[in-house]
Amino acid sequence: MHEINKIGKHFWYSTAISLTDRPILGMVVGNNKTLMIDAGNSEDHAKYFLNELLKREVPNPDMVVLTHWHWDHIFGLAALPNTVSIASSETKKSMEKLIPFSWSDDALDERVKEGIEIEFCANAIKEEFKDHRDITIVLPDLTFEKRVELDLGGVTCIVQYVGGDHAADSVIVYIKEDKILFLADCIYPNMYAEKENYTIKETLRLLDELESFDADTYIPSHQKPISKDEFNQEADKLRAIAKYTDSCGGDKQKIIEEYGKYVNRELTEDERVIITDFVNGY
Repeated sequence: MHEINKIGKHFWYSTAISLTDRPILGMVVGNNKTLMIDAGNSEDHAKYFLNELLKREVPNPDMVVLTHWHWDHIFGLAALPNTVSIASSETKKSMEKLIPFSWSDDALDERVKEGIEIEFCANAIKEEFKDHRDITIVLPDLTFEKRVELDLGGVTCIVQYVGGDHAADSVIVYIKEDKILFLADCIYPNMYAEKENYTIKETLRLLDELESFDADTYIPSHQKPISKDEFNQEADKLRAIAKYTDSCGGDKQKIIEEYGKYVNRELTEDERVIITDFVNGY
């Protein structure tokens, strides 16, 4: 089950659920306007979040921003007909490509075979849409290129395009007064590839951009919110593994040895997965 939590003065969120790949949904509440972050993986997901917030006297959103084109962040948009939707122009282009698709089991299985869809997502869609499969792709109302600043009244949200390996159209949302950086999926690897991967150049560029924000709390969409220290540890790990991938010429065993010397302990399962992802992207 989801939990509904609040961080700081203005930010509410629902926790993620891995079985049906429901990401964190956010709501930033200003004195004048309310901004929802991501639309959810289904109309049910979006409606659940809005209903739970209404119980807590949080109004329905005036605007919703989509962080990237992946299904689990956009399929709920049809449940928000009276909300102005905002996305990067790249996100809109990627969403347009989904309009002709059928979402039946057979169609999903066929796209997995063709390498268009990934099995994990196909299974999660089947799980989320067990009773019905009436999926409508609703395109965003407003698009932007690099950055848009939203004054909600007493709280400012900076929506910035950052890209990254996971999705080239990724945007983040910086809630200035609460020092919260909503990362969405931008720091995850590319899953829509023959082999899940990170690339050195893109990872280092993205980390530089994320570190330019003065944040105390970071929200990765499929985990729990993390502190500045936890984010810095994650960033240091990615930077170090990227560095050793480069200096070892993508040789997995050498990277494991060099990184093992650097941390001076046994490697965790997570570190081994990240090393494999960097080797795949080398």
